Amino acid sequence: MNRVFLLTAGLCFALISKAQTDTTGAGKANAQGDTLKVGNLLIIRNGATDYNTSSLRIKTRHQRHYHHASNVSTNWGIIDLGLASFNDRTVYTSAPAQQFAPGANKNWFKMRYGMLPKTVDVNIWIFMQRLNLIKHYVNLKYGLGIELNNYRYEYNIRYLTNPTTVIMDTINYSKNKLATDYLTVPVMLNFNFTPGRRHPFGLSAGASFGYLYSSRQKLISHEFGKEKTFNDFDLNSWKISYIGEIQLGWINFYASYATRTIFSRGLDQIPYNFGVRIGNW
Repeated sequence: MNRVFLLTAGLCFALISKAQTDTTGAGKANAQGDTLKVGNLLIIRNGATDYNTSSLRIKTRHQRHYHHASNVSTNWGIIDLGLASFNDRTVYTSAPAQQFAPGANKNWFKMRYGMLPKTVDVNIWIFMQRLNLIKHYVNLKYGLGIELNNYRYEYNIRYLTNPTTVIMDTINYSKNKLATDYLTVPVMLNFNFTPGRRHPFGLSAGASFGYLYSSRQKLISHEFGKEKTFNDFDLNSWKISYIGEIQLGWINFYASYATRTIFSRGLDQIPYNFGVRIGNW
């Protein structure tokens, strides 16, 4: 009887030892370590003899990946699509205004918009860089690109040259626009509220410095067809603007407002633009 009792106790002890060394239920001990899956949790034992905190690793299937921003990051090929306009502060009864545009009034320079925007602002930024200043929450943002402004007129005004004069023509133009192109450098202070996101939430404010490298008036009429006149039209060579943007994840909005009139004499018209910015940040 004692032998039977001792034999039974020995078998039980062997089974218990076997169960402790095989947590996977595969019936074979794993020298590299055991694993146990509970729902989305994966518990890995590194093969140690006891289950202390250093010998266990717990993993989850769904891990959140954060974007680790570098101190200097670059975004290439940013495009702005928006509307262009100007704040007309011209005193048309003054001598300089009448000399530049004889008989003109504020209505002469009315913009044409319509269902499809015709007075537009298209900017192509070759690159923009963001330099970390304070833990990626505050950054310096700068870049280089071109600003393309198309001012589509409602009425049949025409720019004459040598000297520059604006007249109201008797020809009915189906298309009448003044185009100004600038090589521009924007500089902004950027506030990033979510630096751990690839597409953050934040805002930027600063100034841009643009140099006028091309300007022209394009006219289309039944009488003369398509006409293009390339001239500076007494426009200011430099355009300095206040600029800002709002970043809402994937969607970015921008706006700019010039510090002075677009013309060097005669008219006091301050250009401004606003629209959507297409880029990674």
